[in-house]
Amino acid sequence: MSESTTVFTDLIHSRRSVRKYDQSAPFDQQAVSRALELAILSPNSSNMQLWEFHRVASEEKRNQLAQYCMGQNAAKTANELVAFVVTPHKWKGRAEMNAATIRGAFEGREDATAKRALKYYEKLIPFVYNNDRFGIFGLGRKIISAFIGMKKPMVREVSKADLRVCLHKSSSLAAMTFMTAMRAEGYDTCPMEGFDSKRAKALLGLHKDAEITMIVSCGTRSEEGIYSERHRIANDEVIISH
Repeated sequence: MSESTTVFTDLIHSRRSVRKYDQSAPFDQQAVSRALELAILSPNSSNMQLWEFHRVASEEKRNQLAQYCMGQNAAKTANELVAFVVTPHKWKGRAEMNAATIRGAFEGREDATAKRALKYYEKLIPFVYNNDRFGIFGLGRKIISAFIGMKKPMVREVSKADLRVCLHKSSSLAAMTFMTAMRAEGYDTCPMEGFDSKRAKALLGLHKDAEITMIVSCGTRSEEGIYSERHRIANDEVIISH
């Protein structure tokens, strides 16, 4: 293995979900800034970047959010909490941003690649992302997808619920980048899904259509922060070759 591969392998092995932090240990909040700057570079669906990263560092709000995280030690003892949020309501602006970028990248070109790229953001993205309150548009897309799929390969996940899953996937990729970056900084993290989403949204002042993917706590692990040795299902049960 190369030196860089060894470093990354060691980093992944050393990352653990820490349940309790050492509150007496020094903490550099700039490390969170640097890790979030790397999280922004994470891959995401269609480069729509429909995410926000909400930092909660003040003691008052941190304690309040820790309560909304069901009082977990991973939240109560953290130096900082970061909420990874999806923002489906911002899709129009993001689509326009991507279309403008494509126009700039292909300026002076009229080839098929440029036309397909522009059509993607100006036609297909609005078709998929435009949803009504009751998901009727998504149901219509499902019917169209099934009809086209009778003749040729076709994307089937086109409903409002499917889009929601898609956005949370992208947000999760960013969260993983963030946690890995924090470990590279010498700090620990814990991703939490157990929280009162309604109260947490209100505390963070989120848009009504925004959703929290997870809340990640940050700090330095204490001796009691890791409950046991890591254990995983055998590789041959989950790594399947075709």
